Amino acid sequence: MASGTVRRWALVAVSLLNFAFVFISGADFIRFISFRAIYDNITGDTTLCQDSIPWSVALRDSSVLGSLAVDLGLLALFITQHSVLAWAPVKKALQSGLGALNRTAYCFSTVVALQILMRYWQPVTDAPCLWSVRHAPWSVWFPLLCFSLHFLCWAIICSILMLFDYPELLGLKQVYYECLGLGDPLSHKSPGAQRLLSHFRHPVCLELGVVLWLLPALSLDRLLLAGTLSSYLALAHSLDKQDLAYLCVQLNSKLQVFAEPHHGSTNTSNTKEK
Repeated sequence: MASGTVRRWALVAVSLLNFAFVFISGADFIRFISFRAIYDNITGDTTLCQDSIPWSVALRDSSVLGSLAVDLGLLALFITQHSVLAWAPVKKALQSGLGALNRTAYCFSTVVALQILMRYWQPVTDAPCLWSVRHAPWSVWFPLLCFSLHFLCWAIICSILMLFDYPELLGLKQVYYECLGLGDPLSHKSPGAQRLLSHFRHPVCLELGVVLWLLPALSLDRLLLAGTLSSYLALAHSLDKQDLAYLCVQLNSKLQVFAEPHHGSTNTSNTKEK
């Protein structure tokens, strides 16, 4: 009895520590991918580019090629971690070994890979930018526009993650259900929801694409980052027409609830997805 209680408290402690680590790393990722890139360009006097250097010279520069090689290796590390741990045989092996902490381990390894990528990322400053907004008044207004749209996109991303069962996404619900003896929380969802989540965990392609590409200046290393992550997002999911139909049905049911507030309590109990 005592050992079971200790085990449950250990599971809770590990999942909460993982949640804190994910939260801190998420803030670091937003700063790395979005606001720092905008802040560096807010005055229009960016140090990310050397427009005086021709492309033919920059692409033969060993420092430029070395930085791109390091960045490409960091992206390969993240994609490998994200793909291998999502591979069905590996997921099954981890599930049998870690149990309720399987999702927690996946999220922890993901943020570790992201932290390595952010800490060791090499900016390319000895090459021209693909574009750079430097002329008044757009040198001020366009970075502010980018900041506003990035803020909106991150707010939408956080909202979507909440709607897609954020505690289950981070592994908190798995531990909670394990402590209560309820089994896997995914087993309590409808077949349509299980199918959707098996095909795509975080449907934020459009918002993340805006964040990756909408910048006052696009340097060579940022092109590598945006192009690689955009391609990975496009190729990694396996959504199909059946998933789209399920999402449309769920969206229509939620809109009906909001359209008839005086019947909200009744409709919510009938249409809420377990």
